[in-house]
Amino acid sequence: MPQAGPAPALRRILHISRPVLWINALGTGVVGMWLAGALWRWEALPLLLWLTLPFNLLIYGVNDVFDQDTDALNPRKGSLEGARIRSTEVRTIRAWVLVTNVPFLAWFAVSLPAAALGWIALYVLVFVFYSAPPVRLKARAFLDSLSNAAYAFPLVFVAYALGETPVWPAALGLMAWSVAKHAFDAVQDIEEDRAAAITTTAVRLGPGGVARWSGAWWGVSTLCFALVSIPVALVNALIAGWLVVCLGRDPTPDTGHRLYRHSIAFPYVAGAVAGVQLTLALYFGLYP
Repeated sequence: MPQAGPAPALRRILHISRPVLWINALGTGVVGMWLAGALWRWEALPLLLWLTLPFNLLIYGVNDVFDQDTDALNPRKGSLEGARIRSTEVRTIRAWVLVTNVPFLAWFAVSLPAAALGWIALYVLVFVFYSAPPVRLKARAFLDSLSNAAYAFPLVFVAYALGETPVWPAALGLMAWSVAKHAFDAVQDIEEDRAAAITTTAVRLGPGGVARWSGAWWGVSTLCFALVSIPVALVNALIAGWLVVCLGRDPTPDTGHRLYRHSIAFPYVAGAVAGVQLTLALYFGLYP
């Protein structure tokens, strides 16, 4: 670790877990609980806690361990957008990943139904092998983007864990949304990935191609969301449409980087619209 002592070590682990991106897992888990028909269910607490630091450290820690070469070339790393680790930190990261995740996964194995466990297992495997060899999905064009559909899996396994049926239009819509967002966000890294001989969807299609690819998947997500909530579908279409048009007009990695902060805000805005509607519907007894 760069500094001695427990406090700097914990701050470092927290940084590696990308707190600004926790909403992608935790927020989805909370919405999954709400879609299951309750503002709060104590049975969901272990899952929601796992979707904070433990799970995010798992996916981003593994990513940082196996991406040291490309991260060294990426000017975004070392900021809030991602850590740039040292080779001496690898063993510590692996230990923290195990310590924070194994107790939760063990508890899930003895307390959750098989359907929930199956989706959780797939969730973990997809994100581990997104970065880890020999599969390394992130280096396989189109599979890198498609694999990010897994970000929607909490909508499925939280429902199953609570004994409810998933709201499939919402889950499928978020899967399509996540596929689009992954490719869109990767535009800013095209030069670094190309220099490291990593052929991502963004590298293969180029910025202009990504605008069309992401636009198509965001279109699918809008149609799916419309089956659940028209306001959410409209907000999704407006933000996605603006991002795609901006990238299409100036299809460069620099444009992708300038738009990235807006892309980060996307789930917060759309999630807030969905969350307000769900909480009001649940509070007034309008949601089954």
